[in-house]
Amino acid sequence: MRYDLTQVEAWITEGSRVLDLGCGDGSFLDRLQRTRRVRGLGLELDPQNLIAATRLGVDIVQQDMDQGLSNFPDNSFDIVVLAHALQVLNRPDQVLRDMVRIGNEAVVTFPNFGHWRCRLHLGLQGRMPVSEVLPYRWFDTPNIHFCTVRDFEALCHELNIEIIDRDMVSGTATQLFKQWFPNLFASTAIYRIRACAAS
Repeated sequence: MRYDLTQVEAWITEGSRVLDLGCGDGSFLDRLQRTRRVRGLGLELDPQNLIAATRLGVDIVQQDMDQGLSNFPDNSFDIVVLAHALQVLNRPDQVLRDMVRIGNEAVVTFPNFGHWRCRLHLGLQGRMPVSEVLPYRWFDTPNIHFCTVRDFEALCHELNIEIIDRDMVSGTATQLFKQWFPNLFASTAIYRIRACAAS
C-alpha cells in the first residue's frame, strides 16, 4: 500500500463514516472496512473501477466530483478522503469546500510539484518531468492542476480551511528535511483538514 494511504488509515478512527472520493477500484475503502470497521461509501466515475469496487462489496456511487457534491448533506460523514486525485479536478477549490462541508474532517493527498527533482528536471532539461509519482507526459496526463505544498496551504487559508495535521512522503536520503522544508523535499503531501470554526 502507498505510504500516503497508510497515513490516511492511521488518521481514521474505528467505526467512522467515510466518504472516499475518486475511490478507484475500492480496494482502500475495502481495507478500511476490514481494518477500521468503517461505514464507507465510494465515489467514482470510471465504469471499470465501479465494477471492481462492486465485486469487493464496496458501496459505490457513480458521480463526477467536478459537477459538485450538493447531494451530500452537511456533516454527513466523519471523514472525507481524496487521495491522489486533487490534481485531476477541474475545480479543486470547490471540491475542497464541499469536503469540509460534508465531513467533520477531510484528508487530502497529492503529488508535490515543488519537489526538488521536479524543479531540477524542469531547470536542466527544460521539459515537464516524468517520474514514479508523476508518470505521464505533459500531453497525455490526466493531471490538469499541479500544485505545491505552499500552493495548497495558501488555498486552504483562502478558503478558511484549518490544517489539523500534515505528513510528507520523501525519499530515504531526504527524510530528515521533509518536515522542515516540505515544499522542496516532499514528493507527496498528506493533509488532514476541516472547516475553520465560525468566529
